[in-house]
Amino acid sequence: MELGKKKIISTILRYVVLTAVGLLMVYPLIWMFGATFKVNNEIFSGIGFIPKNPTLDGYKNAMKSYGGEINLMKSMFNTYSYVIPKVVFTVVSATVTAYGFGRFKFKGRDFLFAVLMSTLFLPQVVLNVPQYILFNNFGWVDSSLYLPIIVPTIFATDTYFVFMLIQFLRNVPKELEEAAKIDGCNVVQTLWKIIVPMLKPAMVSCALFQFMWSSNDFMGPLLYVSTPAKYPAAIFVKLSMDADTGFDWNRVLATSLISIIPSLVVFFLAQNTFVEGISAGGVKG
Repeated sequence: MELGKKKIISTILRYVVLTAVGLLMVYPLIWMFGATFKVNNEIFSGIGFIPKNPTLDGYKNAMKSYGGEINLMKSMFNTYSYVIPKVVFTVVSATVTAYGFGRFKFKGRDFLFAVLMSTLFLPQVVLNVPQYILFNNFGWVDSSLYLPIIVPTIFATDTYFVFMLIQFLRNVPKELEEAAKIDGCNVVQTLWKIIVPMLKPAMVSCALFQFMWSSNDFMGPLLYVSTPAKYPAAIFVKLSMDADTGFDWNRVLATSLISIIPSLVVFFLAQNTFVEGISAGGVKG
């Protein structure tokens, strides 16, 4: 009986701590939502999130055009016109590359894998100048198809995702592939029918990471997009800040909140698979 009471008390304390930490982590987002209904003076008057004199001016002004031929809805369309292809190409290229390094032995594999992993230590700021020169010579800068942003993902340039999938692939029994080979499956069929279903949690994790990172990317579009009508939401939010006349912070916060809604929706829809992929990828079977 004493043991049962201790277990109940331990469970209650655990949930109290988790709830407190959860509220602490979520509160900035709650405050941001409440601040979209406040005026500047009220926003900076305290940390409370409930507005005293609610106003919809923030959302009304968020829908206005800033920077010429661009508005919030168009900027969000621009964002996902390159984010979705990036996600698809990243998952496909990373899966194929991970399968090649994880399951096949070929001359120079260890050296090539070491080179691949070494790219994890290269900061993006080091690559910006040579990549810009390369893409500019190709005539891709300010491309309507966002080629400098999309094309590199076709070649598995996101090494982190390749490494994640290789780690997950180590938990997949090789006997399944041997059985598929006996049944007459070739390499491509084995990858599609056996490996891909087993890698689904890890692939969803890669897709979610790429989706959120690409949606929030500011430097990439800033370098390669120069036409205002092609600007994504990340740049549009910056454009909505007018340093000359002062910021309407409710408009800035409303613009930011609307722009992150798709990322929040996608994450919560796939959170179970995402957590499964992250946890399983860190455990070697």
